Formats: sequence, structure tokens, C-alpha cells
Amino acid sequence: MRKTLTILMAVLALTIFLIPCAFAHTPLCSCSDEGDGTILCEGGFSDGSSAAGVEMRVLDSTGKVLIKGKMNEDSEFTFKKPEGEYTFIFDAGPGHEVKVPSSEITE
Repeated sequence: MRKTLTILMAVLALTIFLIPCAFAHTPLCSCSDEGDGTILCEGGFSDGSSAAGVEMRVLDSTGKVLIKGKMNEDSEFTFKKPEGEYTFIFDAGPGHEVKVPSSEITE
């Protein structure tokens, strides 16, 4: 009984410490049409981490890369608005990618 209780307590303690880690670094990104022919995207992470240096891509409707770059020191990326449909991709690595289709970008 004592061994079972010890194992149960260990599993509970491990769960308490690991669950916050699983959700601590969720990528966040939003984009807006600036009304001057440019799009501004701002990024970050749910734990407050900066997105400075995170890779950005803008793809056309066929998946062709139109623009590549990185978030600046303010976790922002501005680019000239492409013609037609496009998708903005905030790519912070496996499991940390956010896709923003042009249909969701508003002024």
C-alpha cells in the first residue's frame, strides 16, 4: 500500500510540473492590413517570450514562397501586400507554426 501511494504521489507531482510546460510556449501571431499597401504581422509566445528572429514566409495560393524574412527585435514583420490570395506563416519550428490566410487579415 505504501509503495502504491508513493508511486501515485510521484505521478501526481510529475503531472503538476509537466502540464504547464506543455502549454508554456504556444506561438501567437496576428496580422493587419495597414491600409498603405503593407501588412504588419506581430508575433510572440504565450509565455511572454519574444519572437525576434523567428522565420516568416508569405506563400501564394499554389504554395510558392513570395517573401521570406524574420521578425524584428520588436517581434514584428512588415511586408508589401501581394496580389491575390496568400498565406502568412510564422515558423518557429516543429509544432510552433501559425498560418494566417489573407482572408483573415483585416484593417
